[in-house]
Amino acid sequence: MLSNLRIFAVNPRKISSLHINNMYCSRITSSLKRIKTHVPLGRNYSSLPGLIGNDIKSLHSIISPPVAKIRNIGIMAHIDAGKTTTTERILYYSGYTRSLGDVDDGDTVTDFMAQERERGITIQSAAVTFDWKGYRVNLIDTPGHVDFTLEVERCLRVLDGAVAVFDASAGVEAQTLTVWRQADKHQIPRICFLNKMDKTGASFNYAVESIREKLKAKPLLLQLPIGEAKNFKGVVDVVRKEKLLWNSNSDDGKDFERKPLLEMSDPELLKETTEARNALIEQVADLDDEFADLVLGEFSENFDLVPAEKLQTAIHRVTLARMAVPVLCGSALKNKGVQPLLDAVTMYLPSPEERNYEFLQWYKDDLCALAFKVLHDKQRGPLVFMRIYSGMIKPQSAIHNINGNCTERISRLLLPFADQHVEIPSLTAGNIALTVGLKHTATGDTIVSSKSSALAAARRAGREGEKKHEQNSEAERLLLAGVEIPEPVFFCTIEPPSVAKQPDLDHALKCLQREDPSLKVKLDPDSGQTVLCGMGELHIEIIHDRIKREYGLETYLGPLQVAYRETILNPVRATDTLDRTLGDKRHLVTVELEVKPMETSSVTPVIEYAESVSEDILKGSREAIENGIHSACLQGPLLGSPVQDVAITLHSLIIHPGTSSTMISACVSRCIQKALKKADNQVLEPLMNLEVTVTRDYLSPVLADLAQRRGNIQEIQTRQDNRVVIGFVPLAEIMGYSTVLRTLTSGSATFALELSNYQAMNPQDQSTLLSRRSGLT
Repeated sequence: MLSNLRIFAVNPRKISSLHINNMYCSRITSSLKRIKTHVPLGRNYSSLPGLIGNDIKSLHSIISPPVAKIRNIGIMAHIDAGKTTTTERILYYSGYTRSLGDVDDGDTVTDFMAQERERGITIQSAAVTFDWKGYRVNLIDTPGHVDFTLEVERCLRVLDGAVAVFDASAGVEAQTLTVWRQADKHQIPRICFLNKMDKTGASFNYAVESIREKLKAKPLLLQLPIGEAKNFKGVVDVVRKEKLLWNSNSDDGKDFERKPLLEMSDPELLKETTEARNALIEQVADLDDEFADLVLGEFSENFDLVPAEKLQTAIHRVTLARMAVPVLCGSALKNKGVQPLLDAVTMYLPSPEERNYEFLQWYKDDLCALAFKVLHDKQRGPLVFMRIYSGMIKPQSAIHNINGNCTERISRLLLPFADQHVEIPSLTAGNIALTVGLKHTATGDTIVSSKSSALAAARRAGREGEKKHEQNSEAERLLLAGVEIPEPVFFCTIEPPSVAKQPDLDHALKCLQREDPSLKVKLDPDSGQTVLCGMGELHIEIIHDRIKREYGLETYLGPLQVAYRETILNPVRATDTLDRTLGDKRHLVTVELEVKPMETSSVTPVIEYAESVSEDILKGSREAIENGIHSACLQGPLLGSPVQDVAITLHSLIIHPGTSSTMISACVSRCIQKALKKADNQVLEPLMNLEVTVTRDYLSPVLADLAQRRGNIQEIQTRQDNRVVIGFVPLAEIMGYSTVLRTLTSGSATFALELSNYQAMNPQDQSTLLSRRSGLT
């Protein structure tokens, strides 16, 4: 990551000895004054080996490496599979840190928030840029906890490839499935790294089988472990038939030897490796026609003669087509197997030019970028992470935000290195940049160079659409797909320490919402309190903690509440008339409509218009009608929760001339409220997918406890010596479950939760809930 600039910043005396083209000199010296303040020297960062002294790459190759040499990758996994430890080792071996950080010691590069270091978990994804053997790697370490699924989703959206990390003793776990589905959705090629091969109970074969069975993926075994659990010594490179052994006396795992497998010294291992290589060649030949022709033509007699380079090229093509996933193994904590993983990232995962993005043809060489994350820095203001798809970004340049339809100016451009940043003069397509100065850009916004560039791209897209007979609006075609923000399932009130601090709290929440789109903030219309809506207990707890630490506000949280929904069981008709005279103007609206339940699930109401409603009336008032419908469905008659799974048909609408659209909305809204009160209402509660991993000894008490919580057990699987209980449980019953589970199992069990859907409550539970809410019980 801009190694020579880092040298300038850390050691200005070396500048005189560097031979740099004159055209860059003035730019560098002016950058130097700024850079010094941006590279804090609290942690030992190192420049790349071979870049010290006179052996310096050109400034251009460091700022803008060739696109074919760029890799944008993410590290994704279930919680506690070893993502952050793997990232830390990658940074150490690539030469960007001089000491190995540890999650348990709280000194890793990518977990830089106080909450992350205290809890030993990743909360925010962190971007790191480094070089490895001539390749520029932009790596993003993502969270594994279910409460921060959106954080993973928005990062996967801008990546070209991913490394899925697995705990070799557990194989595929609950959150692994979730992130794998997200990667499928964004069509991301990936490789698998079976971590923790040194852990008691680690099993290479079990982990590979779970990838095949649960993820429905085809694993390509590129490595075999030498020993397992405490006997794990190294790995075998199946492609090259070599063994990689790490020096047991080495503290940092940098020293390892690569030896060819020989008949004399390792007859058993050689036999096993030859069989694995032949199976790999057959597997790849089945998936890649070009490689199949080569194997059948030249090497059909003896697979041993297939060159490693040809096999690696074929594996690259198969990985890119997402037909199979290469599998590697190692132990990040014990510093084994990380360097071959880095080689595999550069060899098998795609460069930006190998991914096909349909929208690029419309922009030609104009700027097109996607803002995928916003951070708030106390000194610099909002920092916006961007993936550049085409064109170039420079500081002091104006950009146009298509989503917000506004033009802003980038004041500075930085390369991200977790919480350290280095300023640069420009950045080209395929890179991930950090921009300063954008006040209105939010997650998921599409950025272009100017409004005229957007219009030109829209015209090209329009012509293309006409050829294909597609009927999308111009704006829709130009917008890069953002991320779907899941609906929050928990909410609680938040109070400032005094009324005078309310504006400060509002500002803090506004900043946090821009950073985290899954956090919703609303105002309770009855009590006037501020309500926080989040993805889980941990999510809300972290937000509360951040308000205290980052904004210095001692806020008070109300009890956690579950986000219920409401629906109706039978169709109802209602009529309403609103007649008001304001000043000398009479506003008169009469509405007749029908509300009926839907078979399929829909969060927003489905709006239909009867044939009797004339098109002329609808033309001027459709927006007002729909606003009235949506506002009425925000609060149901039972709990004041949003109403879903309903269809609304407008049968009649009579509007007096001169009636304002606000009055039309008010009348429609009141009419729907009247209809909802007349109908038989049903409360819907969030149902969670639950996966509990527990030892056999504690299985019975866990099952008994889940039965009391209205749990529905689907199956009990065996995972090594443990049992995995899979089922559904209502969210209301699972509050504070982690404490109870620890008590029941002496701290040996773990669990994972994920929202499944909303289901109807039974009448008895519903009446209990309503009584409790109304204060009768």
